[in-house]
Amino acid sequence: MTRRANAIDFWRGFALVTIFINHIPGIYFERFTFRNVSISDSAELFVFLAGWSLRYVVGRPEDPTPTAHVLSRLTGRALTIYAAHILIISLAIAMLAASAIATANPLLLEWHNASAVFSDPVRAHVGIVLLTHHLGYFDILPLYVVLMLAAPLVALIHRGAPGLLLPISLAIYVTALVFQITLPSWPNRGQWFFNPLAWQLVFVLGFLMARERGPGAMVRANLSWLRWISLPIVLAGAVIVWFGLWPDPTRVPEPKLLFIAQKAYLTPMRLIQFLALVALFSAAYPYIERRLLPLVRYLAMLGRNSLQVFCVGSLLSLAGQIARFMYKGGIVVDALILITGILAMGLTAWLTEWRSRNAPSR
Repeated sequence: MTRRANAIDFWRGFALVTIFINHIPGIYFERFTFRNVSISDSAELFVFLAGWSLRYVVGRPEDPTPTAHVLSRLTGRALTIYAAHILIISLAIAMLAASAIATANPLLLEWHNASAVFSDPVRAHVGIVLLTHHLGYFDILPLYVVLMLAAPLVALIHRGAPGLLLPISLAIYVTALVFQITLPSWPNRGQWFFNPLAWQLVFVLGFLMARERGPGAMVRANLSWLRWISLPIVLAGAVIVWFGLWPDPTRVPEPKLLFIAQKAYLTPMRLIQFLALVALFSAAYPYIERRLLPLVRYLAMLGRNSLQVFCVGSLLSLAGQIARFMYKGGIVVDALILITGILAMGLTAWLTEWRSRNAPSR
Protein backbone atom coordinates (compact mmCIF):
# COMPACT_ATOMS: atom_id res chain seq x y z
CA MET A 1 0.00 0.00 0.00
CA THR A 2 1.36 3.43 -0.95
CA ARG A 3 1.86 5.70 2.03
CA ARG A 4 0.26 9.11 2.12
CA ALA A 5 2.16 12.30 1.33
CA ASN A 6 4.27 13.51 4.23
CA ALA A 7 6.91 16.16 4.89
CA ILE A 8 9.90 13.84 4.46
CA ASP A 9 8.80 12.50 1.08
CA PHE A 10 7.77 15.99 -0.06
CA TRP A 11 11.13 17.57 0.75
CA ARG A 12 12.98 14.63 -0.76
CA GLY A 13 10.99 15.09 -3.96
CA PHE A 14 11.72 18.81 -3.80
CA ALA A 15 15.44 18.03 -3.50
CA LEU A 16 15.30 15.65 -6.48
CA VAL A 17 13.69 18.26 -8.73
CA THR A 18 16.11 21.01 -7.72
CA ILE A 19 19.10 18.68 -8.20
CA PHE A 20 17.80 17.88 -11.69
CA ILE A 21 17.57 21.59 -12.54
CA ASN A 22 20.88 22.58 -10.95
CA HIS A 23 22.68 19.80 -12.82
CA ILE A 24 21.95 21.54 -16.11
CA PRO A 25 24.33 24.52 -15.99
CA GLY A 26 23.01 27.62 -17.68
CA ILE A 27 19.38 26.53 -17.87
CA TYR A 28 17.10 29.51 -17.40
CA PHE A 29 15.22 28.00 -14.46
CA GLU A 30 18.27 27.39 -12.26
CA ARG A 31 18.04 31.03 -11.16
CA PHE A 32 14.84 30.14 -9.29
CA THR A 33 16.29 27.32 -7.17
CA PHE A 34 17.07 28.09 -3.56
CA ARG A 35 20.83 27.70 -3.89
CA ASN A 36 20.84 31.24 -5.32
CA VAL A 37 19.98 32.56 -1.86
CA SER A 38 21.42 29.79 0.28
CA ILE A 39 24.93 28.76 1.29
CA SER A 40 23.87 25.11 1.27
CA ASP A 41 21.90 23.41 -1.48
CA SER A 42 19.86 20.30 -2.23
CA ALA A 43 22.82 17.95 -1.77
CA GLU A 44 22.73 18.51 1.99
CA LEU A 45 18.97 18.06 2.02
CA PHE A 46 19.21 14.80 0.05
CA VAL A 47 21.85 13.29 2.38
CA PHE A 48 20.09 14.53 5.53
CA LEU A 49 16.83 12.89 4.46
CA ALA A 50 18.70 9.70 3.56
CA GLY A 51 19.87 9.59 7.17
CA TRP A 52 16.34 10.31 8.36
CA SER A 53 14.99 7.38 6.32
CA LEU A 54 17.70 5.14 7.74
CA ARG A 55 16.12 5.65 11.16
CA TYR A 56 13.04 3.68 10.10
CA VAL A 57 15.13 0.79 8.83
CA VAL A 58 17.25 0.57 11.97
CA GLY A 59 14.32 0.98 14.36
CA ARG A 60 14.49 1.80 18.05
CA PRO A 61 17.29 0.62 20.36
CA GLU A 62 14.80 -1.73 22.02
CA ASP A 63 13.42 -2.94 18.66
CA PRO A 64 13.09 -6.74 18.84
CA THR A 65 13.99 -7.12 15.14
CA PRO A 66 17.15 -9.25 15.06
CA THR A 67 20.28 -7.18 14.52
CA ALA A 68 21.50 -9.56 11.83
CA HIS A 69 18.32 -8.91 9.84
CA VAL A 70 18.79 -5.14 10.08
CA LEU A 71 22.43 -5.39 9.04
CA SER A 72 21.47 -7.61 6.10
CA ARG A 73 18.87 -5.08 4.93
CA LEU A 74 21.34 -2.22 5.13
CA THR A 75 24.06 -4.12 3.28
CA GLY A 76 21.56 -5.08 0.59
CA ARG A 77 20.50 -1.45 0.24
CA ALA A 78 24.15 -0.40 -0.19
CA LEU A 79 24.63 -3.01 -2.92
CA THR A 80 21.43 -1.84 -4.66
CA ILE A 81 22.68 1.76 -4.70
CA TYR A 82 26.09 0.60 -5.93
CA ALA A 83 24.46 -1.33 -8.80
CA ALA A 84 22.33 1.70 -9.67
CA HIS A 85 25.44 3.89 -9.75
CA ILE A 86 27.33 1.53 -12.06
CA LEU A 87 24.31 1.36 -14.37
CA ILE A 88 23.79 5.11 -14.73
CA ILE A 89 27.53 5.75 -15.12
CA SER A 90 27.61 3.23 -17.98
CA LEU A 91 24.59 4.89 -19.60
CA ALA A 92 26.08 8.35 -19.13
CA ILE A 93 29.32 7.30 -20.83
CA ALA A 94 27.31 5.83 -23.72
CA MET A 95 25.29 9.06 -23.99
CA LEU A 96 28.46 11.15 -24.22
CA ALA A 97 29.97 8.80 -26.80
CA ALA A 98 26.80 8.76 -28.91
CA SER A 99 26.56 12.57 -28.75
CA ALA A 100 30.17 12.94 -29.83
CA ILE A 101 29.49 10.68 -32.81
CA ALA A 102 26.22 12.41 -33.74
CA THR A 103 27.73 15.91 -33.58
CA ALA A 104 31.20 14.93 -34.84
CA ASN A 105 32.55 16.79 -31.83
CA PRO A 106 35.14 14.84 -29.81
CA LEU A 107 35.15 17.54 -27.11
CA LEU A 108 32.04 15.90 -25.69
CA LEU A 109 34.22 12.94 -24.71
CA GLU A 110 36.02 15.24 -22.24
CA TRP A 111 32.90 16.46 -20.46
CA HIS A 112 32.56 15.91 -16.72
CA ASN A 113 35.84 14.12 -16.16
CA ALA A 114 34.95 11.44 -18.72
CA SER A 115 38.10 11.79 -20.83
CA ALA A 116 39.95 9.03 -18.94
CA VAL A 117 37.22 6.54 -19.86
CA PHE A 118 38.06 7.01 -23.55
CA SER A 119 41.81 7.73 -23.35
CA ASP A 120 42.70 5.24 -20.60
CA PRO A 121 39.74 2.83 -20.49
CA VAL A 122 41.47 -0.01 -18.63
CA ARG A 123 42.35 1.96 -15.53
CA ALA A 124 39.29 4.22 -15.75
CA HIS A 125 36.88 1.28 -15.69
CA VAL A 126 38.69 -0.22 -12.72
CA GLY A 127 38.36 3.17 -11.03
CA ILE A 128 34.63 3.29 -11.77
CA VAL A 129 34.09 -0.13 -10.22
CA LEU A 130 36.19 0.83 -7.17
CA LEU A 131 34.33 4.18 -6.88
CA THR A 132 37.59 6.12 -7.27
CA HIS A 133 36.72 7.63 -10.65
CA HIS A 134 33.62 9.82 -10.80
CA LEU A 135 31.87 11.71 -13.54
CA GLY A 136 30.86 15.27 -12.80
CA TYR A 137 27.22 15.54 -11.67
CA PHE A 138 27.22 11.78 -10.97
CA ASP A 139 29.30 11.91 -7.80
CA ILE A 140 26.63 11.93 -5.08
CA LEU A 141 25.73 8.23 -5.45
CA PRO A 142 29.30 7.09 -4.60
CA LEU A 143 28.94 9.13 -1.40
CA TYR A 144 25.58 7.47 -0.76
CA VAL A 145 27.11 4.01 -1.30
CA VAL A 146 29.85 4.70 1.26
CA LEU A 147 27.34 6.10 3.77
CA MET A 148 25.11 3.05 3.38
CA LEU A 149 28.11 0.74 3.77
CA ALA A 150 28.77 2.58 7.06
CA ALA A 151 25.08 2.35 8.03
CA PRO A 152 25.47 -1.09 9.72
CA LEU A 153 28.05 0.49 12.03
CA VAL A 154 25.62 3.34 12.74
CA ALA A 155 22.96 0.73 13.54
CA LEU A 156 25.25 -1.18 15.92
CA ILE A 157 26.27 1.96 17.80
CA HIS A 158 22.65 3.10 17.91
CA ARG A 159 21.58 -0.17 19.48
CA GLY A 160 24.54 -0.65 21.80
CA ALA A 161 25.48 2.89 22.88
CA PRO A 162 23.23 5.51 21.23
CA GLY A 163 24.80 8.34 23.22
CA LEU A 164 28.14 7.78 21.48
CA LEU A 165 26.89 8.12 17.91
CA LEU A 166 26.97 11.93 17.64
CA PRO A 167 30.34 12.38 19.48
CA ILE A 168 31.99 9.79 17.21
CA SER A 169 30.53 11.42 14.09
CA LEU A 170 31.61 14.89 15.22
CA ALA A 171 35.13 13.64 15.99
CA ILE A 172 35.48 12.16 12.48
CA TYR A 173 34.11 15.37 10.95
CA VAL A 174 36.42 17.73 12.84
CA THR A 175 39.46 15.52 12.22
CA ALA A 176 38.74 15.49 8.48
CA LEU A 177 38.48 19.30 8.40
CA VAL A 178 41.45 20.08 10.62
CA PHE A 179 43.84 17.70 8.86
CA GLN A 180 42.11 17.89 5.43
CA ILE A 181 41.68 14.14 5.20
CA THR A 182 39.68 12.87 2.25
CA LEU A 183 39.48 10.00 -0.22
CA PRO A 184 41.68 10.20 -3.33
CA SER A 185 40.54 9.81 -6.90
CA TRP A 186 42.14 7.37 -9.35
CA PRO A 187 43.30 7.13 -12.12
CA ASN A 188 42.99 10.90 -12.38
CA ARG A 189 44.65 12.81 -9.59
CA GLY A 190 42.35 14.60 -7.24
CA GLN A 191 39.87 13.88 -4.48
CA TRP A 192 36.21 13.05 -3.99
CA PHE A 193 33.87 15.95 -4.67
CA PHE A 194 31.82 14.86 -1.64
CA ASN A 195 34.19 13.86 1.15
CA PRO A 196 32.46 10.97 2.97
CA LEU A 197 34.40 11.65 6.18
CA ALA A 198 32.78 15.08 6.39
CA TRP A 199 29.39 14.38 4.81
CA GLN A 200 28.72 11.49 7.18
CA LEU A 201 27.88 14.08 9.84
CA VAL A 202 24.79 15.44 8.05
CA PHE A 203 23.76 11.82 7.39
CA VAL A 204 24.07 10.98 11.10
CA LEU A 205 22.28 14.20 12.06
CA GLY A 206 19.36 13.23 9.85
CA PHE A 207 19.29 9.84 11.56
CA LEU A 208 19.39 11.37 15.03
CA MET A 209 16.79 14.04 14.33
CA ALA A 210 14.32 11.30 13.37
CA ARG A 211 14.73 9.57 16.74
CA GLU A 212 12.17 9.98 19.50
CA ARG A 213 14.94 10.32 22.08
CA GLY A 214 18.27 12.11 22.41
CA PRO A 215 19.05 15.06 20.12
CA GLY A 216 15.86 14.56 18.10
CA ALA A 217 13.68 14.84 21.19
CA MET A 218 15.59 17.91 22.37
CA VAL A 219 15.13 19.64 19.02
CA ARG A 220 11.40 18.92 18.94
CA ALA A 221 10.95 20.21 22.48
CA ASN A 222 12.65 23.51 21.59
CA LEU A 223 11.67 23.83 17.93
CA SER A 224 9.78 27.11 18.28
CA TRP A 225 12.68 29.17 19.56
CA LEU A 226 15.15 27.28 17.35
CA ARG A 227 13.20 28.56 14.36
CA TRP A 228 13.54 32.13 15.61
CA ILE A 229 17.30 31.62 15.92
CA SER A 230 17.40 30.04 12.47
CA LEU A 231 15.70 32.95 10.71
CA PRO A 232 18.60 35.46 11.01
CA ILE A 233 21.09 32.70 10.09
CA VAL A 234 19.20 31.94 6.87
CA LEU A 235 18.82 35.66 6.07
CA ALA A 236 22.54 36.24 6.68
CA GLY A 237 23.33 33.32 4.35
CA ALA A 238 21.12 34.86 1.67
CA VAL A 239 22.96 38.18 1.98
CA ILE A 240 26.34 36.44 1.74
CA VAL A 241 25.34 34.56 -1.41
CA TRP A 242 23.50 37.47 -3.03
CA PHE A 243 26.31 39.97 -2.56
CA GLY A 244 29.23 37.53 -2.73
CA LEU A 245 30.46 38.30 0.81
CA TRP A 246 32.40 35.08 1.16
CA PRO A 247 35.24 34.82 3.72
CA ASP A 248 38.65 35.35 2.14
CA PRO A 249 40.56 32.04 2.50
CA THR A 250 43.84 33.97 2.72
CA ARG A 251 42.65 35.98 5.73
CA VAL A 252 40.97 33.38 7.92
CA PRO A 253 43.02 31.56 10.59
CA GLU A 254 44.07 27.93 10.48
CA PRO A 255 42.52 25.45 10.10
CA LYS A 256 40.91 27.33 7.25
CA LEU A 257 38.17 24.79 6.55
CA LEU A 258 36.52 25.72 9.84
CA PHE A 259 35.93 29.29 8.62
CA ILE A 260 35.15 29.14 4.90
CA ALA A 261 32.27 27.77 2.82
CA GLN A 262 33.51 24.64 1.08
CA LYS A 263 31.17 22.01 -0.34
CA ALA A 264 33.54 19.05 -0.55
CA TYR A 265 34.14 19.10 3.19
CA LEU A 266 30.68 20.36 4.19
CA THR A 267 32.34 23.07 6.27
CA PRO A 268 30.61 24.46 9.39
CA MET A 269 29.46 27.55 7.53
CA ARG A 270 27.42 25.38 5.15
CA LEU A 271 26.32 22.92 7.81
CA ILE A 272 25.01 25.50 10.28
CA GLN A 273 23.13 27.38 7.57
CA PHE A 274 21.64 24.12 6.32
CA LEU A 275 20.40 23.10 9.78
CA ALA A 276 18.80 26.54 10.16
CA LEU A 277 17.15 26.05 6.78
CA VAL A 278 15.77 22.66 7.87
CA ALA A 279 14.19 24.29 10.93
CA LEU A 280 12.40 26.80 8.71
CA PHE A 281 11.46 24.20 6.10
CA SER A 282 9.77 22.14 8.82
CA ALA A 283 7.55 25.12 9.64
CA ALA A 284 6.68 25.74 5.98
CA TYR A 285 5.38 22.29 5.08
CA PRO A 286 1.91 22.48 6.73
CA TYR A 287 1.16 25.72 4.85
CA ILE A 288 2.36 24.27 1.56
CA GLU A 289 0.26 21.14 2.08
CA ARG A 290 -2.91 23.14 2.71
CA ARG A 291 -2.51 25.41 -0.29
CA LEU A 292 -0.73 23.26 -2.87
CA LEU A 293 -1.90 19.72 -2.20
CA PRO A 294 -1.53 18.43 -5.83
CA LEU A 295 2.09 19.66 -5.88
CA VAL A 296 2.71 18.08 -2.48
CA ARG A 297 1.35 14.74 -3.68
CA TYR A 298 3.42 14.83 -6.86
CA LEU A 299 6.69 15.67 -5.10
CA ALA A 300 5.95 13.15 -2.35
CA MET A 301 5.52 10.48 -5.03
CA LEU A 302 8.99 11.36 -6.32
CA GLY A 303 10.37 11.25 -2.79
CA ARG A 304 8.87 7.83 -2.05
CA ASN A 305 10.83 6.43 -4.99
CA SER A 306 13.95 8.51 -4.56
CA LEU A 307 16.61 6.10 -5.86
CA GLN A 308 14.84 5.36 -9.14
CA VAL A 309 13.89 9.00 -9.64
CA PHE A 310 17.39 10.20 -8.80
CA CYS A 311 18.96 7.83 -11.33
CA VAL A 312 16.55 8.84 -14.09
CA GLY A 313 16.88 12.52 -13.13
CA SER A 314 20.68 12.33 -13.36
CA LEU A 315 20.50 10.91 -16.88
CA LEU A 316 17.85 13.47 -17.82
CA SER A 317 20.13 16.26 -16.58
CA LEU A 318 22.91 15.01 -18.83
CA ALA A 319 20.43 14.75 -21.72
CA GLY A 320 19.41 18.33 -20.98
CA GLN A 321 23.03 19.47 -21.08
CA ILE A 322 23.54 17.76 -24.43
CA ALA A 323 20.30 19.21 -25.81
CA ARG A 324 21.31 22.73 -24.76
CA PHE A 325 24.73 22.21 -26.36
CA MET A 326 23.20 21.02 -29.63
CA TYR A 327 20.36 23.55 -29.83
CA LYS A 328 22.10 26.51 -28.14
CA GLY A 329 19.68 26.70 -25.22
CA GLY A 330 17.14 29.50 -24.99
CA ILE A 331 13.93 29.83 -23.02
CA VAL A 332 11.91 27.52 -25.30
CA VAL A 333 14.50 24.73 -25.25
CA ASP A 334 14.97 25.17 -21.50
CA ALA A 335 11.22 25.01 -20.87
CA LEU A 336 10.92 21.82 -22.92
CA ILE A 337 13.83 20.28 -21.00
CA LEU A 338 12.28 21.22 -17.66
CA ILE A 339 8.77 19.98 -18.48
CA THR A 340 10.01 16.76 -20.10
CA GLY A 341 12.36 16.05 -17.22
CA ILE A 342 9.84 16.58 -14.42
CA LEU A 343 7.18 14.55 -16.25
CA ALA A 344 9.66 11.73 -16.90
CA MET A 345 10.66 11.70 -13.23
CA GLY A 346 6.98 11.50 -12.30
CA LEU A 347 6.41 8.66 -14.75
CA THR A 348 9.36 6.81 -13.24
CA ALA A 349 7.90 7.15 -9.74
CA TRP A 350 4.43 6.11 -10.91
CA LEU A 351 5.72 3.04 -12.76
CA THR A 352 7.76 2.03 -9.71
CA GLU A 353 4.69 2.19 -7.48
CA TRP A 354 2.48 0.51 -10.08
CA ARG A 355 4.96 -2.35 -10.35
CA SER A 356 5.09 -2.65 -6.57
CA ARG A 357 1.28 -2.70 -6.27
CA ASN A 358 0.92 -5.35 -8.97
CA ALA A 359 3.80 -7.57 -7.94
CA PRO A 360 2.60 -11.11 -7.09
CA SER A 361 2.63 -11.76 -3.35
CA ARG A 362 4.95 -14.45 -2.06
